[in-house]
Amino acid sequence: MKLTYRVEDGERLGSLLWEFGPGWRMISSAMLGGGIGPREWVLNAQVVAGYSRMDPVEHLTALGPAGPGVGMLTAASVERHRRAGDGGVEAVATVGLRVPTWAAAPEGVPDAELAPMIAGTVNIVVAVPVAMTDAALVNLVMTVTEAKTQALVEAGFACTGTASDAVCVAVPSSGEQELFGGPRSLWGARAARATHAAVRAGAEAWRPHDAGPEKAGE
Repeated sequence: MKLTYRVEDGERLGSLLWEFGPGWRMISSAMLGGGIGPREWVLNAQVVAGYSRMDPVEHLTALGPAGPGVGMLTAASVERHRRAGDGGVEAVATVGLRVPTWAAAPEGVPDAELAPMIAGTVNIVVAVPVAMTDAALVNLVMTVTEAKTQALVEAGFACTGTASDAVCVAVPSSGEQELFGGPRSLWGARAARATHAAVRAGAEAWRPHDAGPEKAGE
């Protein structure tokens, strides 16, 4: 994982880049490289507060390296990322909670101060050292999301996350495929614990006064 900086819209912004190279499959909810397929890198790019560009995929493509990859956006300070490992699984989270949100909110009751594109973001990247079936990958995304919410609630935030969270799970593309990714499977449990530790550390470090430079939600 590499941390770099660029100047954009008059601000110094950080980016986290994982260069996995060939031989990896990923599942992601990100705007760039989302879905399931072969991917070679993951970018978690910080953007300015109130980010509202309508070409986020093109923006991320320009910021990332060549080849197929996954790109996420956040208004959080990515240098404050938190990472944790468990039994060979690695998880990294950038946590911004300016607008914590319940997934099942009442209809017609908008969250306060939502920015057009990014209202607050918890971005998570998880690397698992074993191959997985498509179904196991989907199951693992569920497990990671559940662990994220558990960590946020335990840290004292009344929310399931934010309205713009993104997740990416990377696994080798070759080898015997694991069939299960749930929280009581071997690798699902390890991913859950690593995610929980990284997100909880990030949530406990986040403070409301940080919302100034993180107005877009991270």
